[in-house]
Amino acid sequence: MDARGKRLGTTLGFVGLGIALATMALWNRQIHQVAIPENRILFIVGFVAAALFGASAFVMRTRWFGAIPAVLAIAIGVFLPFTISISRQEVASTGIQVGQTIPLFTAIDRHGEGFDSASLEGKPVLMKFFRGHW
Repeated sequence: MDARGKRLGTTLGFVGLGIALATMALWNRQIHQVAIPENRILFIVGFVAAALFGASAFVMRTRWFGAIPAVLAIAIGVFLPFTISISRQEVASTGIQVGQTIPLFTAIDRHGEGFDSASLEGKPVLMKFFRGHW
């Protein structure tokens, strides 16, 4: 029975890692498409399920090579929901509307050089700002 339990524990570790990686891949896809859903409960369920499968692997006494994916599943399954929960993204009610003048600001562009919004005066501009959860 002990060998069978270890086999099941090892399987649970790999299943947990698979769930964690699949959920993380879907989350990253949403970030890159700038389409993070307001209701993130399915992502949380996926990450927590991965952590639970990883923990179950240790309860069932996994083999050494099943412990590695189990630990990774637990780490991913706990860390990412934690970061999601502490970094809420909310749409500001005072956002700039189409056709309005943007406020003056300075920032660093993607090349690391300074950028001043005043240089855009009189030109049509589409600006997009977002922050992913990581």
